[in-house]
Amino acid sequence: MKVLVPVKRVIDYNVKVRVKADGTGVDLANVKMSMNPFDEIAVEEAIRLKEAGKAEEVIVVSIGVKQAQETLRTALAMGADRAILVTAAEDVHTDIEPLAVAKVLAKIVAEEAPGLVIMGKQAIDNDMNATGQMLAGLLGWAQATYANKLDVEGDAATVAREVDGGLQTVKVTLPAIITADLRLNEPRYASLPNIMKAKKKPLDEKTAADFGIDVSPRLEIVKTSEPAERAAGIKVGSVDELVAKLKDVGAL
Repeated sequence: MKVLVPVKRVIDYNVKVRVKADGTGVDLANVKMSMNPFDEIAVEEAIRLKEAGKAEEVIVVSIGVKQAQETLRTALAMGADRAILVTAAEDVHTDIEPLAVAKVLAKIVAEEAPGLVIMGKQAIDNDMNATGQMLAGLLGWAQATYANKLDVEGDAATVAREVDGGLQTVKVTLPAIITADLRLNEPRYASLPNIMKAKKKPLDEKTAADFGIDVSPRLEIVKTSEPAERAAGIKVGSVDELVAKLKDVGAL
């Protein structure tokens, strides 16, 4: 069974995001970029399936700018077998929308015929949380989102999902789409020898036009702004004063 893992290049989660002075978007100049953390968890889970003998090949794919090659090489260094880069934008500030990504992925799925697609539940840059669901809809496949635990046996996968108030266990028939949540696993660090080996692993380059997909944005970003600064707290001298302040939220 092949496992396909889509990955996205995003601003590193340790970096403090800055908004451009003119409010047209986020400043990416000289900013460290890395693999979306949820996608990294998905890559790790796919590799574990291969190590357990439940998958034969792990393919990673990224849709975006040419610089996403670095992200794919990271996934290859972790243990993925080969990669596909679909160049769909020239400007690093251009974010390909979920529906366009899902359409491209659907074409790749048709070519590669994986038995399972594992992907992050959302990207930390736009927090859309839509690509996996859209892909399942386009393919007509079963889906299990927010995976906390995954067990593949034969032609079915049992998934413990993180839901409000606890965990929900579902069983889906393969092929299926699984989206990874934070507690699914702890991704490994790529060793130096594996980083060197990753440079020789196959990385195919394609464009969105090769699949006949129009990735033109349907949404227009009108303005980007910093979140409002949190107001300073106050000290109260007694429980009665605290209760009075809580009654009048505007006074806090």
